Amino acid sequence: MTTYLWKDYHCAYEEMPGGESPALLLIHPIGVGLSKQFWSPFIEHWIRYSQTQCASQAPVYSPDLLGCGESDMPKKAYSPADWAEQLADFIEKVVKKPVVLVVQGALLPVAVALMSQFKQTANQVKGIVLSGPPDWRLMTTPVETWQQSLSWRLLTSPLGNAFYRYARRERFLRSFSERQLFGHANDVSSAWLSMLHEGSQEMASRYAVFSFLAGFWRQDYAAAIAQIQQPVLVVMGDDASTIDRKTAQNLRQVTDNPSQKRLQDYIDHFPRAQGISIPGRNVLPYESTAEFVEAIAPFIEAL
Repeated sequence: MTTYLWKDYHCAYEEMPGGESPALLLIHPIGVGLSKQFWSPFIEHWIRYSQTQCASQAPVYSPDLLGCGESDMPKKAYSPADWAEQLADFIEKVVKKPVVLVVQGALLPVAVALMSQFKQTANQVKGIVLSGPPDWRLMTTPVETWQQSLSWRLLTSPLGNAFYRYARRERFLRSFSERQLFGHANDVSSAWLSMLHEGSQEMASRYAVFSFLAGFWRQDYAAAIAQIQQPVLVVMGDDASTIDRKTAQNLRQVTDNPSQKRLQDYIDHFPRAQGISIPGRNVLPYESTAEFVEAIAPFIEAL
């Protein structure tokens, strides 16, 4: 683990050296116990794949977003713009070369903020890989500011603290993972649960999670996405699902194949997007690691 200084905060990252090709910059999801460790199976498989299948192995950078993992964890309400600014600084001061963003799930708004608000850094982005992005409706339906503020106050109250202590219990983590994240219950491994348990032991990690739950990431990103000219690969799980009940209900009313519609929505709205479906549900780099690596490798090699 290595650290760098950003706005007087110590931020952690891991680096896997490689050749001259654009570096992979991995953006981990936000959730109880989640951090850069989410990418460990992917990195191991990517290195093996590169050594046998690729002429040049791309360097890989896996940072802990502020509030997560081994980075500092100030008590604050985090927005996608905060993490985008951190990553822009990381690209400029640490990576110092072109990158391909590999973004898990609902952290897509962080990538959008990076591309739209930090134009100079955006020029360093050669392509974007989206792993199981949220339903398009969630990317275009803002949450009212007053609702976000109210949710934040409730979550950061003693009641919210008690909820976080409950949410990091193994029984809850296993149940949530089986119901919402993995396609098959058997794939919820002891290694996955151990990672979440260890990552959630520091109570200050709750602020990043609560920021996500409060909906600070929920804005209308349609216009910003329409301006992104870099090539985009959208990878969706065959069994992709959404936690948002209203969205799930609406999808069931309009299609028999929600995951395919979700994929097509992104292909339609990014100017230069292509898409692919692979087995899995919502955490593809972890649950379907080999398939995910094989799906994204040709896209990255062609950049």
